[in-house]
This record gives sequence, structure tokens and C-alpha cells, in this order.
Amino acid sequence: MSEPALKEITLPPRDGDGFLENMNDWTPEIGRAMAEADGFPLTDEMWEQIMLARQYYQEHGTTPPLRKFMKYAGKSKKELFDLWQTGPMKAIAKYGGLPKPTGCV
Repeated sequence: MSEPALKEITLPPRDGDGFLENMNDWTPEIGRAMAEADGFPLTDEMWEQIMLARQYYQEHGTTPPLRKFMKYAGKSKKELFDLWQTGPMKAIAKYGGLPKPTGCV
């Protein structure tokens, strides 16, 4: 018996950098599908940081800059860069459906 196929997710419109054109289109399933479409596998730890950044956004109304996110997440710059292998805030914001972080894109 074969496993059931995963439901195909149609991605909402994204801009040239891969960010959602309308952040209200975001759902956790959309975020994961965006990462998969980009060939960017997300670990559980990465997903936790995405959700933390969304929480920060809800509290402060802005995508967190790296230094503030480091403090908010209790992580060092090295820990974040080691995990994400790139500037972490761009990927965190993109797959979390948040606006582009200033200074990162």
C-alpha cells in the first residue's frame, strides 16, 4: 500500500526576492511549502525561530533586526549564522511571511 500523497499547496504570489506579496496569505503550510519550493529544508529549530520572529512582529509591529532577534531568541550571532548558513533574518522573515527586514535584502 502506498502512502497518501501530500496535499499540493499552491503558493500565493511572491516578489522577486521570494517574499509573499501579501503577508496575510501566510500559513505554516505556506511557509513550509515556500521553503521546499526554494530547496531550503527547515529543521525544527529553524521553525521555532520563525515562529519566535512572528511573535516578535505581533508584539512590536516590525520584523526584528538581527541584534534584537538575537536577544529575543537568546542566541548568539554565531549560533544563528551556523544554523541558517546565511543571513538568518532574511530567511526567517521570508518563510515566516513577514516583511523584508531592513538592511538584510
